Amino acid sequence: MGSRLFRRLAGLMVVPVLVASLVMSAPAPAQAASGGRIGGGSFRSAPSMPRSYGGGGGGYGGGFGGGYRGGGMGFPFIVPIFGFGGGGLFGFLILMAVAGVVVNALRGGGGGPALGGSDSDLAYRPRPDGPVSIAQIQVGLLASARDLQNDLRRLAGSSDTSSNAGLQRVLQETSLALLRHPDLWVYAHGDVGQVPFASAESTFNRLSMQERSKLERELTANVAGRRFSEPASVAPGTSDASSDFIVVTLLVATRQRLAIKGAAAAEDLRDSLQKLGAVGADDLLALEVIWQPEGAGEVLSTEQVITAYPDLQHL
Repeated sequence: MGSRLFRRLAGLMVVPVLVASLVMSAPAPAQAASGGRIGGGSFRSAPSMPRSYGGGGGGYGGGFGGGYRGGGMGFPFIVPIFGFGGGGLFGFLILMAVAGVVVNALRGGGGGPALGGSDSDLAYRPRPDGPVSIAQIQVGLLASARDLQNDLRRLAGSSDTSSNAGLQRVLQETSLALLRHPDLWVYAHGDVGQVPFASAESTFNRLSMQERSKLERELTANVAGRRFSEPASVAPGTSDASSDFIVVTLLVATRQRLAIKGAAAAEDLRDSLQKLGAVGADDLLALEVIWQPEGAGEVLSTEQVITAYPDLQHL
């Protein structure tokens, strides 16, 4: 009886989630500024069954909830996930990812011996590695922080984004670059949540695509060991003096539980950046560093910042 009730409640939850996803997935307004991107990583369901990081223009690979076929995850494991802070799109995507895992499990995809599977069957099924923390930090700085653009451009040109050690260096150096400009911080936003391993990749993908969609084009990019750029009439370079802001987004997926404070105040932002920069290479699953503007002479005005990054709060 209890099992049937739970299935009915979960089924009812699917409809509002899908409806909300259609509303939230509406394309963002096009922005005038291009940007840059550094990223890479991999999500593995088990040591013997690696899942490669897609990189390039196609994101991190895999659809929402794709690839999950088992692991014996039950409802008690899902409950603590709703303890993350923040909200908005970030919280919604994590909620949607968890709902997808619940529905998939109810339809027979989350089986183990208790759901009719056998021990021999489990030998061929990938098992989740436990909860994954996904953190997002965004900082809006005065455009006079042009040294930051140069630092990120140098990182994109010299970093090995095909290895965890290289990605950890990018994360550390980006965090340090932001920490060196506290006098230029104007806006910030921070969020962190935990999701099951089965839905971590797809949740990360969606957050990454949401941020990348705010760029008119990617002029500087180094992703999964591959450097590339879209043909463009605007070349990478220092922003125009009339540019008001530079916005940097850090998106991190890690096995490590992140107790970051967010970015409601300058001290919280400093603490969050220090903790993100301290994530070890062995715990780092995926990383995205996205910034704009990146083109020479481009402008990112106050109005564009508010439109493209509605979650940013004034420090």
